[in-house]
Amino acid sequence: MHPEGKPLKGVVMVLAATLLFAGGDTLGKHLSMLYAATLVLSARYLINLVLVLVTMWPRHRSEVWRTQRTGLVLLRGLLLSVATITMLLALRVMPVAETVAIIYITPVLLMLASGPILGEKVSPLGWLCAALGFMGVLLIARPGSGLDTWGVILCLINAVLGTGYHLLTRILTRTETTMSLLFHTALVGSVLSVTATLIVGGEVMPTLPDIGLILIYGTCATVGHLLLTTAYREAPASTLAPINYTHIAFATLLGWLVFQQLPDALGFTGMALIAIAGLLAAWRASSQPSL
Repeated sequence: MHPEGKPLKGVVMVLAATLLFAGGDTLGKHLSMLYAATLVLSARYLINLVLVLVTMWPRHRSEVWRTQRTGLVLLRGLLLSVATITMLLALRVMPVAETVAIIYITPVLLMLASGPILGEKVSPLGWLCAALGFMGVLLIARPGSGLDTWGVILCLINAVLGTGYHLLTRILTRTETTMSLLFHTALVGSVLSVTATLIVGGEVMPTLPDIGLILIYGTCATVGHLLLTTAYREAPASTLAPINYTHIAFATLLGWLVFQQLPDALGFTGMALIAIAGLLAAWRASSQPSL
């Protein structure tokens, strides 16, 4: 955070970002039920790539794509691209609220993976976070919940891929610029999704109104990430991390308004446990000294 940062501004930016993410999730569910996931993702990543180039290339030129550890940078982009595909495929068969809640097990997985990979010790509080998070997932995806089994598996795959993505982010921020990471994420996503669309194709082409929705979906994701990135210049991570969990609340509200889907009592309990686990993990991370 810069000394002249404004914490309240950062909080508002994160709230706006999570609302955009939830809106994108809701649109993604609608669109993925009608069209090939690769087609929808192509629009998202191409919009992302264009915006990154338009906003950064005129000032920074070749610095936008310059890297020191190109292989890991590309791997990071690949992990996020595949994770996004699993998210859309999960949303096709899962309610928005439960899908978003399950993937928020990622901070707990990240904490556990940081032990063997980054040499960070997992404290008793960390193990408590893990236990709460996994209990939450079990309550949401328990037998009899009515959730699609394949959809739950896709959510868990998404969480694992997201963990790898965040681990690489922590490693690469020591040597790579933020704009280079943003550019290569958009580039890899664009190449992968467009190539998959050309190979797989789609039985149905979008109507003109749905093309508009696809463009809005891509814009929600891109602007949301830009807001999130900017927010951390205004306020410390310890302040902003808990605000990220409004994503679950917004997803629940929009899932109810658009699809008339609400979790049952045990599902809400599981979502609360995941949120508590994530908040504790965020607090634990912010209380540790930086390396």
